[in-house]
Amino acid sequence: MAMDDTESCSSRAVDDFSAQTWRQKQKVGVYDEVLRRLRLSHEAETSLPGFEDELWAHFHRLPTRYAMDVNVERAQDVLMHKNLLYMARDPDTRPAIDVRLVQVHSSPGRNFGKSVNWSLKEKVDQERFSGYDSNQRHHPPPAFGSSTRVEYGFETSQLHDIDQRGTFSWPMHEITISTIDKPKLLSQLTSLLSEIGLNIQEAHAFSTTDGFSLDVFVVDGWIIEDTKQLKDILAEEISKIQQDRFGVKFTTKYVNIPRDEVDAWEIDASLLVFEKKIASGSLSDLYKGTFCGQDVAIKLLKNENLNETVRREFVQEIHIMRKLRHKNVVQFIGASTRPPSFFIVTEYMSGGSIHDFLHQQKGVLSFPSLLRVAIDVSKGMDYLHQKNIIHRDLKAANLLMDEYGVVKVADFGVARVLAQSGVMTAETGTYRWMAPEVIEHKPYDHKADVYSFGIVLWELLTGQLPYNNLTPLQAAIGVVQKGLRPKIPRHAHPMIVDLLEKCWLQDPSLRPEFSEITRLLQQTPPKEVGKSCV
Repeated sequence: MAMDDTESCSSRAVDDFSAQTWRQKQKVGVYDEVLRRLRLSHEAETSLPGFEDELWAHFHRLPTRYAMDVNVERAQDVLMHKNLLYMARDPDTRPAIDVRLVQVHSSPGRNFGKSVNWSLKEKVDQERFSGYDSNQRHHPPPAFGSSTRVEYGFETSQLHDIDQRGTFSWPMHEITISTIDKPKLLSQLTSLLSEIGLNIQEAHAFSTTDGFSLDVFVVDGWIIEDTKQLKDILAEEISKIQQDRFGVKFTTKYVNIPRDEVDAWEIDASLLVFEKKIASGSLSDLYKGTFCGQDVAIKLLKNENLNETVRREFVQEIHIMRKLRHKNVVQFIGASTRPPSFFIVTEYMSGGSIHDFLHQQKGVLSFPSLLRVAIDVSKGMDYLHQKNIIHRDLKAANLLMDEYGVVKVADFGVARVLAQSGVMTAETGTYRWMAPEVIEHKPYDHKADVYSFGIVLWELLTGQLPYNNLTPLQAAIGVVQKGLRPKIPRHAHPMIVDLLEKCWLQDPSLRPEFSEITRLLQQTPPKEVGKSCV
């Protein structure tokens, strides 16, 4: 089961204390500035008893990224977000939705939605707004800046200066939605917006510490004057999503795996020794421990988040892992499926994750090292595909290294046995590594893993996070709408460049099989290219 972390799953390093302190100070600074602006604007709520505490509680329940990204010049937007989250608590006012017009500024040449010629885009927009009162064209800016947003403190007057130098602007709709945070909710919202004809230009998604979501989208594709109609349609459609019991709608039935020979792998919790916690996620904690004298990794589900969906994926992970035997796949030892403790025990990988290894290196791998890791991963994935198993969440954080440097594929929380039809449709995985057909909820097969392997190969090549200047959702939108792919270093080995481009092909059927990838990697001479693999 995935550790439900947006960037690192199997083992996430604890943030440095000084970095935490700096971020906390930044959050406090933004809170103070928003409070000051609200008081200056004489907002009625500021005079209510306990308002300051309520405002701080709003910032505290949201991630620091919210404070860093929100436009402090629009302090009223923070108030709106706070009130929407409050409304989301009441079933009668949930989902809480706000739709408004905002003025989006962009330099000529920046593409929105599908790539178009700028002069043609300007002409179309002029025709589109020809009947729109020019006096009504001035709208507030979006609540959050774009992925290339200016630094904190950017003044409104500077925006006017840029306008005078040629920045183009036009109205779009900003949609803010707050409701109960459920698995797959975000992907369902993006799909819904697309289905009703909206193009997502900016997206910002936040989860609160008490189980609610705050999702903000800047979109075009809707008639400017029909803001109320758009809000009504969204309220109706999102309510349908909320009525789904688990927040997930599977359109393909997975192969049922019979629960036989349970006692062969059921572990008595009294035989485990928990030594230390090495990672934590919203659904489970990962511990280093021992079982009958052997070092093991123990993934322990958190009881407070244990629902039927989590339990189902937990059982699915066990049934997949217990049948796997390969040197490049992490070895399953046993599990407990009986209350009160639910856990999975695997071999302990003392080398940690490839994700952490790359970041500890503070550089890139040598070319021979890159080849060794890539070959190990490719062999492990080839074995899984031979067993008709799709991993669906392949990334550097889910690749672990043992004491001898052997790399193994891990974390089968969202893996599935391929249905007999050969295709599947439910979205899963992590956006930065996710194949476009999976993001779009289209039928997909094992070639989705090949696409993810291409992103992993790029990670090995650069030591960087894919699309590190974008949020995961913004990256997903770019991949689907604009054919976005990570930038390949100019001096990368020609074989790596060719393989990356094949793995990233839009048409899954044209991507290579892992047997072919393994053969290609093994035939490549492990010769040093300079001091690194680039």
